[in-house]
Order: sequence, then C-alpha cells, then structure tokens
Amino acid sequence: MCLLNSRLFGPCVSVCRWAHTKEKGKPLMLSPRTNKGMAFTLQERQILGIHGLLPPKVETQDTQAMRFQNNLKKMTDPLEKYIYLMGIQERNERLFYRVLMEDIEELMPIVYTPTVGLACTQYGHIFRRPKGLFISIRDRGHVRSILDNWPESNVAAVVVTDGERILGLGDLGVYGMGIPVGKLCLYTACAGIRPERCLPVVIDVGTDNETLLHDPLYMGLYQKRDRSQAYDDLIDEFMEAVVEKYGQDTLIQFEDFGNHNAFRFLRKYREKYCTFNDDIQGTASVALAGLLAAQRAVGKPITEHRVLFLGAGEAALGIANLIVMAMTESGVSQDEAQNKIWMYDKYGLLVKGRPQETDANQEAFVHDSPGDVQSFLDAVNTIKPTAIIGVAGAGRLFTHDVIKAMGTLNERPIIFALSNPTNKAECTAEDAYKLTDGRCLFASGSPFGPVTLSDGRVLTPGQGNNAYIFPGVALAVIVSGVRHISDTVFLEAAKTLAEQLTDKELAEGRLYPPLSNIREVSVQMAVKVSHQSCPPILSVPVFSLLINLLRLVQVLIVNSI
Repeated sequence: MCLLNSRLFGPCVSVCRWAHTKEKGKPLMLSPRTNKGMAFTLQERQILGIHGLLPPKVETQDTQAMRFQNNLKKMTDPLEKYIYLMGIQERNERLFYRVLMEDIEELMPIVYTPTVGLACTQYGHIFRRPKGLFISIRDRGHVRSILDNWPESNVAAVVVTDGERILGLGDLGVYGMGIPVGKLCLYTACAGIRPERCLPVVIDVGTDNETLLHDPLYMGLYQKRDRSQAYDDLIDEFMEAVVEKYGQDTLIQFEDFGNHNAFRFLRKYREKYCTFNDDIQGTASVALAGLLAAQRAVGKPITEHRVLFLGAGEAALGIANLIVMAMTESGVSQDEAQNKIWMYDKYGLLVKGRPQETDANQEAFVHDSPGDVQSFLDAVNTIKPTAIIGVAGAGRLFTHDVIKAMGTLNERPIIFALSNPTNKAECTAEDAYKLTDGRCLFASGSPFGPVTLSDGRVLTPGQGNNAYIFPGVALAVIVSGVRHISDTVFLEAAKTLAEQLTDKELAEGRLYPPLSNIREVSVQMAVKVSHQSCPPILSVPVFSLLINLLRLVQVLIVNSI
C-alpha cells in the first residue's frame, strides 16, 4: 500500500504550480485548473506571458474569496447561487475549492442536494460549459476512443449515471450530469482527492420523460430509453474501457440508476471491478450511522429495534440489508434480524400473498400479514416500530397523525425523512420535533434549519447526507489499493461516522457531526476502512501515522489545487 498514492495526490507538493503545464499566455488564464485570476504575482505574469492581460493590481486569494462571498450574499435564489458557484469552478478552480471547503456547511446544499436536483431539471436551460464525459448508445464500439478524448490521463475515480432516477425527481436523462459533477466536487472538498483525478460520466440511452422529449433545449438523445441487450453491452464496454485505460483499481461509483439496473449491475460487477453503488450502499451506510448514533440516546442496542420503511426500492433495501448485517454482527440470526424490518410501498405492506408482485431483492423482507393494514398510519399502529425511515421520494407522507403515533408508541421515536430534494422529504424537522415535544431523533436527506421549541430548547436536525460516506470510502479505496469493495466497508464506515458524533452534539439533536468537520470525518473513515480492508498492513502505530499523513496531504492539496 502506497500512502502517498500518486494517482490520488499527483504533483501536489511541487514548488511551482505551473511546472507541469506547457500553457502560457491567455490560454493559461482560460483554463480553470491553471487560472488564479488577479492573484498572479508580477513575476508570474512576466514569466507566464500574461503581463498586461490583467489589471495591474495583484490580489490575494483572500480578497478574491471576499468578493465571491459578497456576491453570493446578494443572491436569494438557490439556482442563481448554483450558477454563480459553478461559474467560479469553470474559471478558477483553486478559488472554487477554497471557498467551498471554508464554508462547506453553507455551500454543500448548493453544489449538492437539494439545489443540484433543481439544476439538473434546468440543465439545458442554464448550460454554459460542458463538464464530464457524455457517452451515448450510438457510441457502442467506440467508448475507449471517447475516453481517450478526456484530457486527463491519470484518473483515479469515476462517477457514472444513466440519469434514470435522479434523486426523487425521476428520469432526467442526460440532464443527470449535474449529479456526478456534484459528487466529485465533494471528493475534493471533503476528502482531498485532486479534481483532475476525478471523471464524471453520463451514459445516454434515451429518456422516458415526455417533457424532455418535447423540450427543444434538451441536450440528450430524443428517443425512449433503450432497454435492450445493447444497453447492457454499452455498460460492459464502458467498464472494460475504464479499467483498460486507467487501471484495475480505478474506482467506479454508480449513481442514480433505476432500481432494477442498480441492483443487477452491483451484483454483476462488484467482484470484477472496484465499484459500488452510492444509492444502495452509501445511503445504507449513512442511515445506519444515524441509527447507531440514535441508540446512544435511546439506550437500547440496534438488535432491539423494529424498523418500518416507507419505500421499498434500492435505498430502502440497501439500508435494510446493512441493518441486518449490523444486527447479525451483534449476535442475532439473519432471519431474526430480517423479521424486525418491514417495508411499505405504493401498494401497501410487503406481505405474502398480496396481488402485486415483489422484486427478488425484496423477498427477505416479505412477511406474513400482521392484520388489516390500509395505510401507512395503520402500519405504524400495527407493527409498532421504534424507527420509521422514509425513502419513497413521494413527499409529506409522514403525516401529523403518523408522527404523533410514533411519539405515543416510543419515548424517543426515531424518524428519518431521507428523500431528496427538500420538497420530497417525508416530513419537516419542525413537524417531527414539535409533534413529539422534542423527544424524537430526527434525520433528513436534505438540510433543515434548527428548530426552537415552546420551552426554549433549540434542536439541530441531523442531515443523513451521503457526503459523510462516499468521499471517505473513496479515499480509503484509492489509498489502500482495494480492488473489490465489500458491504463490510460500508458497515465500518457507518460505525466510524457514528463514533465521530460527540455527546454534546447528540444532546443538541444532531445524529451526525457538523458538516464543517467533514474533512476530519473522511480522514478517520479512510483510515478505519483501510485498516479493516488491510489489517496485516496497518498496525496501531502505522494506523496513527496514516491519519496524520492524510491530514498533512489534505493541507498540501488545498494549497496546490
């Protein structure tokens, strides 16, 4: 294992930022990777052939950041903020990551959920400059040559989507590019992985979204989704081309594929490639971390919980399977663990004999009917769960009656409204806290502000954001050279995240550490996951050394981007 993996960190400690580029003059200023705007010194301007191409003043990056922050404060529309922020990324990458990392708690909801969802729906209308690689079904047989067109030759991580299930917004086709772009921004901001080592990709096989198919500004193929063998052949060719060009240990993260494809591709590729599905495994890990943190407040182990899901798709199944793994690790049988988990979808409870077919992935959580259940409220009152987890993407289905019922059944009810974006969340933090007199343990997928109760207490809701998981896991995978990513990696990541929450933060209502601490969380997670994946290599002294090395390298990367 190479602690300073060159594919991860690159020439981050070079004395001169431009020692590795041949660009001079105006082209250097037009490249976001080499441009630093008015911060070029007089000597740099003379040496690089840009003297006279800028106003004579030399600004510090602090001044540039102040200008950026002042402009951002004048904006009230989230989409306007997104456009401005991503415009900075297109012009001055170093400044972009500086301001993002310094104010991650404020800006993550702009570059990631929930605003990125809105940006995806408007992608063709706000388009300025292409980011990432676009591969269509018409490119079969030529995927490798398209990868060769990407200007970076030392890619360590790829995030790919086919745009079929973008957040809770459905099929957005090629407009889904905003998701891998946003994810990889957080690889850098949260884990210190250099941006040029990251490649966002959209696989365009069409869209079933009729609105987009009739939109003259849509930028993808005007055709229904290709669901034939040609689709599978294209994904196979893509996977093979990536590892052929960048190496067998290249991380490939799947994002926002439809349920059926997400599960089968995970099964198909996980033992052959270095890959994971964030919607299944990343979501599972962050949700489990919230439950592990909640058990500290509830005072009962996870094996004593009963969990009812609203939704039975890839997110619900991913979370459920990881909960089962955590329970079995604590000593209960797999059957016993599965029997503690129930799911409710648009047809009702997953029970034996219901008219609607269940997917093979759901079979472990299909139980005998507990009685007459006509609504989700009936399910709550019948099953009497200690925790309800919403991942249906269908809006405010944790009604006031549902929340009150959870408060009646449990001294400390656990309510996770994890659907994104904000308008798809199952309930608000304010409703969850106020309808349970502040007793509930709440987490959401999108951010909610602090809630002040009638008795003056202020509770800060936890955001079950996948950004707590995938950057740290990616850092661990790249640093340790892991070739295959097991579910144990995500179990370890969940436990590490829960351990980062302090008692003081738990008392404030949080189930996750503040996002402002996310870089330290990613370092701790990377080391713990690396230790779990390569235990013979990492003795305790080396374990401690690696933490400090990763912290040091993050500082070097911040200073060199």
